[in-house]
Amino acid sequence: MQPYRTTKLPRTPTGHDHRNQTRHRALCHVMARPQTVPGPSVGMICGGIDLGGTKIEARLFDAAMVTVRTRRIPTPGSDFDSFIAALTDQVLWLQGQADDAALPVAISIAGVIDPQTGLATAANIPVSGRNIGAALKEGLGRDLPLINDCMAFTYSEACGGAGDGAESVLGLILGTGVGAGLVQNGRFPPRHAGLAVEIGHLGVPARALARHDLPLWDCGCGRTGCYENYVSGTGLTRLAEWAGSAVTDPASIAASDDPKARRVMQIWADLTGEMLYTAQIMLDPAVIVLGGGLSNIPDIDRRLAAALSRLRLAGARLPQIRPARHGDSGGARGAALMARAGLA
Repeated sequence: MQPYRTTKLPRTPTGHDHRNQTRHRALCHVMARPQTVPGPSVGMICGGIDLGGTKIEARLFDAAMVTVRTRRIPTPGSDFDSFIAALTDQVLWLQGQADDAALPVAISIAGVIDPQTGLATAANIPVSGRNIGAALKEGLGRDLPLINDCMAFTYSEACGGAGDGAESVLGLILGTGVGAGLVQNGRFPPRHAGLAVEIGHLGVPARALARHDLPLWDCGCGRTGCYENYVSGTGLTRLAEWAGSAVTDPASIAASDDPKARRVMQIWADLTGEMLYTAQIMLDPAVIVLGGGLSNIPDIDRRLAAALSRLRLAGARLPQIRPARHGDSGGARGAALMARAGLA
């Protein structure tokens, strides 16, 4: 983990904005600082679980939010009962490592949980139409919060991460798929249906596709022309294949001097900049934090800042675009922070 750093914000013209910044800084400071608790422990510890289609990763954090234990197991994909058994085992492992059956734990999940029904919708794990929270409570005897993975990632980066101190942070994950989360003044805004910022399933504008003579590609969500098909890791490979590039691996495309590969990267940056333009005019975040495998592309923050600068509306002031600070631990860290603060 990199050292804790506070981002200095420009002065704002109203006292109301200053009060919002002060509340946000205070809230994140409470969650990031060591806290004492009764008993033998010198600081409060917490656990977070990052739940995805291939692995269930449990992380135990100390009072300074440094990972002290990690355990990763494969995600059972065959049936709901096996999945719940594996997830329960990870929670029990965290409790055992901390010697605390009441250890604050929350779960970051690659999917959507309806806040009214508790029913899940997910693409790569056998939980759709099922109530994960109720099943866990039956086995563990307590409620465990479930948080969308993009929202958990954004929360982690908003509190002690690359977006620390900013009033509004958009966390954008560019990986196998594309997703985003939003944190304002240190908290999640209300989400009526439990959705995160599902920006990957917005349609790419016709003007952007026309600039490069790109076809409409079908998406796994059942729609056509979603951003995820063009700007995710798999989307970048698809662009390379469409362009006839001999280089199709995302990391190799970004590093290649081949003219076709360079053209592919220019198209990718332009389309991703168009997606950021959509985010800016809809949400106007102060900071955009980049995560996922494609966030490791060299100079990605400058590439995308330049693309957004060309597209921005009427010279609007640009958000800061920064790589994530906490990397692969972001989902589990964000969930653990919320569990510890009692906000999840």
